Amino acid sequence: MGAGPIGLFSANFAHLHGLKTIIFDSLKEAGGQPKLLYPFKKIFDIPVFNAITGKELVERLAEETQEKATFMLNHRVSEITKDDDYFIIDNEFAVKSIIVASGTGSFTPKKFPLKVDNESEKHIHYYIREPEKFANKVVGVFGGGDSALDWALELAQQPNTQVKLVHRRNEFRGLESSIQQLKNLKNVEILTPYLPKTSSLVDNQLTIGLKEIGQTDIIERTFDEIVVAYGFRANNNFVKQWGVATSGGQIKVGQEMKTNVPGIYAVGDAATYSGRVPVIGLGFGEAQIAITSIMRSLFPEKTLTIHSTSI
Repeated sequence: MGAGPIGLFSANFAHLHGLKTIIFDSLKEAGGQPKLLYPFKKIFDIPVFNAITGKELVERLAEETQEKATFMLNHRVSEITKDDDYFIIDNEFAVKSIIVASGTGSFTPKKFPLKVDNESEKHIHYYIREPEKFANKVVGVFGGGDSALDWALELAQQPNTQVKLVHRRNEFRGLESSIQQLKNLKNVEILTPYLPKTSSLVDNQLTIGLKEIGQTDIIERTFDEIVVAYGFRANNNFVKQWGVATSGGQIKVGQEMKTNVPGIYAVGDAATYSGRVPVIGLGFGEAQIAITSIMRSLFPEKTLTIHSTSI
């Protein structure tokens, strides 16, 4: 469950051991959070690659997995029952084992706090898929975390684009290096500490009234497009209905990535155990542990080959 990097790799590694896999994801396309939240950001802790973007990483994993698994995208799993040795998923799929690789869980973006009409809504974005479409425009980026800073940096690289970064605090939650890069760009204006208070659409442009924290006056800025990066609401509590134990929105697992329900495993940021570090590279290793554990459980009579060169 989950078509992000760890879910894709889990299916790929399972196929290497001769297992058939079905990948479920509530989103319409594979990729998970790296593809939606930081597709352009360079990742430096993936083995073999000195640097790779979230988009490139997902595309490589999806390409390798495409012919090796059945994809059930835009499919939110709602029911799991047990029938003898099988789990029955949504009364349609019978599987021997389940790996939950849903990251921090199915997530929805926190909305722009102003009520706007349908025409204004067309100018408000929560993801950026094609940054080149923002060229020659004035773009407002609202938020103070890494996603907001990453998107502001990416959009500032587009031809003739003016970026205005709006945050409710003077301090940002994202990387200091990203903040310094933005401060050095002539086509970026940083507005802090401001909250959006009013909105109007005139001549296909959004005029947003910004109120400075602790003050009464409102200043106005006009944008062609707005990108909202206030974060996402996400959790993995949906597994509780299947009897799976959680802690703080994550799934408790042991050394073999097993949950308290035999046959159900969790890997990546969906899982929690003492000392875990939330990095993608670790999730790949957890997927290998889970698949190895599944193989030992399903085929106890076999001598399990661990090294891929011998499989």
